[in-house]
Amino acid sequence: MSLITQHPNIYSKEIQIYATISTIFEAYILFNMAYSNTEADTRAKFIDPQLKSVGWEHQNIYREYFYTDGRKIVGDKRGKRKFVDYLLRYNDYNLAIVEAKKQDNEPTKGLQQVIQYGQDLKVRFVYSTNGEEIYEFDIEKGKGNYVKHYPSPKELYKRITGKNNDILDKLLGIDFLLTGSMRPRYYQELAVNKTMEAIADNKKRILLTLATGTGKTFISFQIVHKLLQAKWNLKGTNHRPRILFLADRNILADQAINTFNPYEKDLVKINGEEIKKRNGIVPTNAFIFFAIYQAIAEKENIGGYYKEYSKNFFDIIIIDECHRGSANESGSWRAILNHFGDAIHLGLTATPKRKDNVDTYNYFGKPIYQYSLKEGINDGFLTPYKVKRIRTNIDEYIINPDDKIVVKQAMPDNGDEDKPKQKGVYTIEDFNRSIIIPKRIELTAKAILDNINPMDKTIVFCVDQPHALSLRDYINKHKTNSDPNYCVRITSDEGDLGKNLLEQFQDNDKDIPVILTSSQMLTTGVDARNVRNIVLLKAFKPTSMVEFKQIIGRGTRIFEGKDFFTIIDFTGATNLFYDPEWDGEPSEPGESDYPITPTTTPVVNTPPEPYGGEEGDGEEKKKRRKKIYVHLKDGRELKVIDVEVRYIDGNGVPLSTTEFIEKLVGFIPELYKNEEQLRKIWSKPETRDQLLVDLADRGFNSEQIETLKELFSAKNSDVFDVLAHLSFSSEIKTRQQRAKFVNEDVEFFDKFEEFKAQDFLKFILNRYETDGIEELKRDRLGELVKLNKLGTPKEAGKLFGDMEGLIDAFYQLQERIYND
Repeated sequence: MSLITQHPNIYSKEIQIYATISTIFEAYILFNMAYSNTEADTRAKFIDPQLKSVGWEHQNIYREYFYTDGRKIVGDKRGKRKFVDYLLRYNDYNLAIVEAKKQDNEPTKGLQQVIQYGQDLKVRFVYSTNGEEIYEFDIEKGKGNYVKHYPSPKELYKRITGKNNDILDKLLGIDFLLTGSMRPRYYQELAVNKTMEAIADNKKRILLTLATGTGKTFISFQIVHKLLQAKWNLKGTNHRPRILFLADRNILADQAINTFNPYEKDLVKINGEEIKKRNGIVPTNAFIFFAIYQAIAEKENIGGYYKEYSKNFFDIIIIDECHRGSANESGSWRAILNHFGDAIHLGLTATPKRKDNVDTYNYFGKPIYQYSLKEGINDGFLTPYKVKRIRTNIDEYIINPDDKIVVKQAMPDNGDEDKPKQKGVYTIEDFNRSIIIPKRIELTAKAILDNINPMDKTIVFCVDQPHALSLRDYINKHKTNSDPNYCVRITSDEGDLGKNLLEQFQDNDKDIPVILTSSQMLTTGVDARNVRNIVLLKAFKPTSMVEFKQIIGRGTRIFEGKDFFTIIDFTGATNLFYDPEWDGEPSEPGESDYPITPTTTPVVNTPPEPYGGEEGDGEEKKKRRKKIYVHLKDGRELKVIDVEVRYIDGNGVPLSTTEFIEKLVGFIPELYKNEEQLRKIWSKPETRDQLLVDLADRGFNSEQIETLKELFSAKNSDVFDVLAHLSFSSEIKTRQQRAKFVNEDVEFFDKFEEFKAQDFLKFILNRYETDGIEELKRDRLGELVKLNKLGTPKEAGKLFGDMEGLIDAFYQLQERIYND
């Protein structure tokens, strides 16, 4: 029996007080349950029930939908991924985004944020809410207002797609054809769906502009898959469409055929060999037809195979790399498109509108969807890059009478015997075009080998085929690898042998070949994901931006362990990065800087010569003139005089050293306000790691920070010291100085009674002095215990009282390292 039962009068007052406290506590719990204030509470208590009440089912709601992978950072790490609280979908179509905020926040606090997400995902309606109030914003109209409830899926779908469109509903309703756990990237899905909308709206000319390496062939395949499964065709009958996939190089067509493998029985390639098999009859018994322009176009004494097909044979023509001349009225390729003028023409290109591809945009109109190189890198779907600008002491040459000068003919030039006119000064633009200095080519070969890791796959873009040949020979002369195929030339002259070597280079399971030298052949169509270096030995004019973009795209593909690729520039070609149109938005149709008028000569994008009979180096088609060969006098020393590393900011522009520092200093106030706050952040592993992630998100990863340390002669210092020096002009200390200062702090170590505990902390300090902040990570503690032969972390914890004491000592040590 309790005391309260035995003595009710004595304890009656206490019982009343207890009951009152209990009631207050219960009321507090109930109040907190009803009004707990987190975004998760807003979602669970308000948004979920509200959506369900108007018909949103589980399969239509994507909660915490991550749509980017996060920018790649050195060390195989990633920056922050973008995600939305709710993505609302219907019929596999993005309809709306909902951004949740705490209940005591203003409902529109997340409006600007959700508008940005909506623009990324091409969603028209976005909602910002605190649960109690809902604000709807129409991005297309740029207007918003409060609403009482969310619209139903069908209501919102109809508001967006307009009148009933059975064709669109059917096309959108067909799932992507995927294997395993694969899912399309958000921009790929958008490109496909935008194409479905355009087809359903009976648009005849459609253009998709997506950066090299973003999966245009995958997008094409999904478009074809949907059209075939829906049995869509221009006649409106219930049969599969006939689709022609046009490319300008066999390698592009063959790669596309591999992607279309699930429809292997439904496809055929139109070429001379196939037609010969059919006794001169073009193939018609398929649904998907592949061809390169050169194989079906008109040739001497041949009328062109495309004319063997009726004008309405194909329902849709997909033109890969359509900027390469297909839209020019004076080009022979245009005749093929004109013949099939009733079909839908879908163009795929990697280049925004410029003067040198204006025909493409005039023909197709404004892109229905575009995804830039900058977006791909920042989203983490393409690899970032850095620039090494290399200068030599012979980037300029003046004819010297002591040098031996010989005039040679590089290739047949129809008997032109005129000697080239000598210039007063030869610059980078002249080298290997009009003047050849073999020793300079040899110097370049050695510089390439000095500036790459020996087994990093590398593509070198030369002026022409003879230049590629000479460079290959000099690289093989100075290489250390004994494999005969370490460095090979890949040009049209190499025929099938070159094609086989290229396939080996593209095979990521094979190390050899390592270096390819080429001129035009590899500007497009080389899907080699592990390319680590792009070397530029040819100068580019501003009008060569399209080719330049294609070349840079050879290195952007993602590969495991590939954090970035390097552009090694010997000619100043990377100055094109500073062109405002480098990765710019295409202008509206009719806004061309170079309009085609009856009095204007059209821009002719010449298709390349055949490789092994059907494709190759377009540059080699040009008439070859004699070149001046200069053999320098003995004793002249050639050398590299400068290697400048430039890193790329979030806009794709290389930063000089000054700009690099200014940019870093510019956003530091966003990360910490004063030196004391920096010390506090840096003294804890978790907040230190987050600061490094924040730096990387702004374009300053660990490799760039190491470069920054070199700029301040602080290679043996902590990043903390460089940041403190930049921000607050603090003295830069070395890790050795910091470790020595802590080692001499007897009072600090005396706090730990066990000598083994003190020795362990000094061991960690020594590791930090030798190897840096990596040894101070929280997840390194167990390994450090093992290395110090203290047994398990639990056993080591006994030296500090318990595990909590061990962890606390680990953190105290770090606070002491950065305490002054």
